[in-house]
Amino acid sequence: MIIGRNEMSDFRPAKKRIDVTVGESVKIIRELQGMSQNDLSKASGIPQSTISAIENDRINLGVERAKTLARVLECHPAVLVFPGWRINSDVRH
Repeated sequence: MIIGRNEMSDFRPAKKRIDVTVGESVKIIRELQGMSQNDLSKASGIPQSTISAIENDRINLGVERAKTLARVLECHPAVLVFPGWRINSDVRH
């Protein structure tokens, strides 16, 4: 089913209920992929201890690690780096 532009006005955005940190974002997406920290470590080449530190917000994810993890987790790096980012409805393109 294809939804036209007029029909989209019938929907409203979901309300944001929680704030998610970068580390929580990595953990959530990893778990949704059914991966353990060890699985992610083996697939990405990033030490498990580093993944743990990222997930617990003890160290910054960083651009290169975000790209590496995003490839393995099959998501865009921005999903990991900016988990709470929203497009402001009055921004013009």
